[in-house]
Amino acid sequence: MSGSAKSGRVLRILTGCTAVGKTEWALRWAEANAAEIISCDSLLFYRGMDIGTAKPSSADLGRVRHHLIDVRAVTEPMNAAIYAAMARAAAEEIHRRGRSVLVVGGSGFYLKSFFAPVADALQVPASVRDRVTAMMASGGMPALVAELGRLNPGGLGGLDTANPRRVANALERCLASGRTLAELAADFAKTERPLAGWDVRLVRLELSAADLDARIVARVDAMIRAGLLEEVRRLMDAGLLSNPSAVRAIGYREPIEVILGRAPADGLAAAIARDTRALVKKQRTWFRTQLPPHRVLDAAQIRGPEELFPA
Repeated sequence: MSGSAKSGRVLRILTGCTAVGKTEWALRWAEANAAEIISCDSLLFYRGMDIGTAKPSSADLGRVRHHLIDVRAVTEPMNAAIYAAMARAAAEEIHRRGRSVLVVGGSGFYLKSFFAPVADALQVPASVRDRVTAMMASGGMPALVAELGRLNPGGLGGLDTANPRRVANALERCLASGRTLAELAADFAKTERPLAGWDVRLVRLELSAADLDARIVARVDAMIRAGLLEEVRRLMDAGLLSNPSAVRAIGYREPIEVILGRAPADGLAAAIARDTRALVKKQRTWFRTQLPPHRVLDAAQIRGPEELFPA
């Protein structure tokens, strides 16, 4: 047993793709084990984004204390470094009060913060960002890739050179540090993970394709009946369109298209369900390739919460 486990610093994570049923099993386990829940969902941070995120209901929130839900205005940015710091603070607070810690969610980049470093100390000056922006405006992606090649004679590694955001970020970091991508990656690998000192135990829920699809369709229909379009209109008035991450989120980008007159209202449910299926496919690939070894349970076969994290 690790020192962290001996000291009781155990952090359990329940993950799985969207609509797999994480919320109810998490609530049942937390109730049975004097636990509190830390959300690991990239949209539950935002106040007002309730229906489209399938945010736990007020009744659910009353059953078990939750953390990192409704902690940001819809206009406020969020990233993995901020999340990791908040999650660590929440976990330590819960542990100090003698409660168990259960992390619940399936947002990959945030989830990875429990197993690996998420950010280093490198700060990119505004002047460097302006320089890269000007380079993109004048020469497009070829100019950025060419400059990266000049700064990295040993190659660009696995960088996706078709992704403008990643290319720009890579160039900014090279320019700001004076180092190659390989050197930056080597330094980053030595960075301590945010939750170092905790014994992390991970379980992933799965469902058959047919069962999951039925849950997706039912959830989308329930969202629309609950007033999804009205929620999105309110959020747009509150500044939703200024938040790039939120505005691209499934359950919000489709209603935005309808509200702006770029998509038919009668196709909304089908569009959200289609995009959710595509997300599930990406999530499953990410879980298989990016997470450390972990237990996988068929959510339809679980008989009780004790099966999630056996002693």
